[in-house]
Formats: sequence, C-alpha cells, structure tokens
Amino acid sequence: MKDSYVDGEILLNKKISTNIYQLKLKGDFKGKPGQFYMVKGWSGKDPFLPRPISISGLEDGQLTLLYEVVGRGTHIISELKEGDSLSLLGPLGSGFDLEKQEKVAIVSGGIGIAPLLYLAKELKGSVDLYSGFREESYYTEEFKDYIEEINISTEDGSVGHKGYITEILNPEDYDLVISCGPEEMIRALVQLCKDKTKLQISMENRMACGIGACMGCTIETVRGMERVCKEGPVFKAEEVIF
Repeated sequence: MKDSYVDGEILLNKKISTNIYQLKLKGDFKGKPGQFYMVKGWSGKDPFLPRPISISGLEDGQLTLLYEVVGRGTHIISELKEGDSLSLLGPLGSGFDLEKQEKVAIVSGGIGIAPLLYLAKELKGSVDLYSGFREESYYTEEFKDYIEEINISTEDGSVGHKGYITEILNPEDYDLVISCGPEEMIRALVQLCKDKTKLQISMENRMACGIGACMGCTIETVRGMERVCKEGPVFKAEEVIF
C-alpha cells in the first residue's frame, strides 16, 4: 500500500446503467482482487471524505473501477471527464484467497459485482457467476470470456430468475463460494452454505479513512471487533458474527 494519495488520469468515465459508472484511470496502480482504493475527486469544495471503491480490473497499470452514484461525492466523480484527474489511496484491505479450487461460484448483489470481474480473471478452475439485481442488470457481459456460466436474478423478474440470487444457487455443486454484496444477501448465503461448502465474503461497510485509523467500519468477528478496511473486507464466513 502507498501511504499517500496519488493522482490518476481519467481515460473513461462512462455510465453503463442507472446510477452505475465504469471508470478507467491511467497511473501507477497495483492491487489484487478484493482490494480497494479510497477515491476523491474534489478540491476547494466541501471537505468530503474519500469514497472506497473496489478494484474491478487492473492491467498494465490501468485501473478499472465500477461505482454507484449514491451521494454528493460519487456525483462529483461521475461528472469528471476524460483527461481530468482523481486522487487515490491504495491498494487497501485484504484480497480474496486465490488458492485453486475445482469448481467455484462467485455471487454478487447489485454493485457487489464490481470486484468480482478481476477475481474471475485471476481464479483457476471452473467458475460460474451468480448476479442478483433489483431491476436492471449490468456488467455481466464483461464476464463471458472468464467463466463457464452466467446466472442472473432480478427482484422484478425483468431479467433472469424472478426473486433473489440465493434462490437459484446450490452450494453443494461447488468447492468454494465467493461473494460480495449487501449484508442481507451475505447473511442468506452464510446460512445456505453452512456445513455444505466453503464461503468467502467481502463485507460492505461505511469507511471514513480506509486505513484502520478511525475504527468506524468495525464488525464483530470470532477474534473480536475487526476493521472491514484493514482486516477485511474479505473474511471467511465462519469468522464473522452476524
């Protein structure tokens, strides 16, 4: 991890779905699947906290991020153009365990799909994608060259299975399940996979500093209170107390 913010030049900042943007940056970037960067794109404005955004892709120093516009900070980032710059701190946090497994399911909920493309590219073995959305699906086409099968659910039934993605996953078909998404989905997966298969989870939580100093993103684990930004965001399911 670098201990100070560095600038990245924007190559692409494209809206790909409602409030969802794909951002590509040129710079001296590193990181592994599951890690994230703290990102800020404002200067001389209100003192916003930076925003944590997962690494979605990394190739030849070019960093790809996927983010959702949910507040003023991400709205400011969404208005930046090619040639503009962003300040980034990272890579931060723990990454996914990439030990080879014969059969792996990667499971996302909403913007939780962001770090899983980079993961899919790096995993060895046979990999299937399960992605759940409220209404509109996005980004799944990017996975086609790296996985065996794509499974989609939407709560309104507009694409794929009508309902939740956990309703169509059979964990006993896999040696490992890896997931990123909202806590409600993670909780359901923990129960679904319990005593059936191994499960890695990337936890979502509000982060202020991203480096473990503010203690604002702590969760309860079997080892005590731990920081999502530092000890996580990736945990083994059995380590987290819900």
